[in-house]
Amino acid sequence: QVQLVESGGGLVQPGESLRLSCAASGSIVSINTMGWYRQAPGKQQELVAVITSGGSTNYADSVKGRFTISRDKADNTVLLQLKMNSLKPDDTAVYYCNAVTYMRRNCWGQGTQVTVSS
Repeated sequence: QVQLVESGGGLVQPGESLRLSCAASGSIVSINTMGWYRQAPGKQQELVAVITSGGSTNYADSVKGRFTISRDKADNTVLLQLKMNSLKPDDTAVYYCNAVTYMRRNCWGQGTQVTVSS
């Protein structure tokens, strides 16, 4: 079992920055790929960014050059972060942390709200 706990959401103005964090615990050795997804009101969930166990990254076109995903391991946890710069109102959504194990099991966090508004 992998447990994911997100933090760092909030209300910011357009152009400002925010950092999301996701602490993974439990069977962390089973984690392969980790990523961030988001879902805006009335829209489908979409991929924001992913990072493999080897450190390869992939971003949605809409966030390339503005968002940076990172992943670090310490003791019995893995910390996944998403640094978001130059935020736009279109970035407003609930952001979810995701971990996919080597057995292809999907694990999800509870979600954290990001609101970009003036």
